[in-house]
Amino acid sequence: MAKIEFSKPEKELITRKVQMYFREELDQELGQFDAEFLLDFFAEEVGAYFYNRGVRDAQAVIEAKVADINDALYEIEKPTEFVR
Repeated sequence: MAKIEFSKPEKELITRKVQMYFREELDQELGQFDAEFLLDFFAEEVGAYFYNRGVRDAQAVIEAKVADINDALYEIEKPTEFVR
């Protein structure tokens, strides 16, 4: 898996969200550097778990769509004497 990286605007937005969470939920001020450090820590240590869950969710969606396509193909198949 490639390293999880965010663009500068994404990282700034996520950092602000982390700071807001600490301020509103924990009643603590968190500086930008500390928030970025925390974000980097979670990206490195926990990010893979979220990434893998997203991959599994995507696989499930694709499998369901392939099953739908297989059903649709079966429905349009013409009867013959040949048995699969």
